[in-house]
Amino acid sequence: MVDKAKIWSLLEQVNDPEVPVLSVVDLGIIREVAGDTIPEIVLTPTYSGCPAMDAIRMNIRMVLLSNGYRDFKLTTVLSPAWTTEWMSEEGKDKLKAYGIAPPLPLQQVCHPGLFVREEAVACPHCNSYHTTLISEFGSTACKSLYRCEDCGEPFDYFKCH
Repeated sequence: MVDKAKIWSLLEQVNDPEVPVLSVVDLGIIREVAGDTIPEIVLTPTYSGCPAMDAIRMNIRMVLLSNGYRDFKLTTVLSPAWTTEWMSEEGKDKLKAYGIAPPLPLQQVCHPGLFVREEAVACPHCNSYHTTLISEFGSTACKSLYRCEDCGEPFDYFKCH
């Protein structure tokens, strides 16, 4: 029998290469651990072209192999699409502590007029909402770049997904 709890625990050791403070479990890209005799890990990338997925799959393989799992299956599922709502609350706290503004609990601009207005994003450094969007694209395609007008620090924001 597949020890699914053990595999979930092992997956918590696999960090996102783009945001290394988050595990793939924190990020919410592990949809399911399935299988009765051979484990199947079902993943959904943050977006279909995510360049980190090859590294993530390799790191999952390495963790499973180093813990005695020789037979397993990694399955990528694109529908439904990943959403920031799948991130764990602990993961969102880790993002903020790392200096990246976590996604808002209720996305404000997930609509066709996305580029018309900015979200009210709190600075992860000083918690001020006096922030300005600098670029829709930050250090990765998943994030926008903001600047805090109070403390002057630039920061990434995990944008609407």
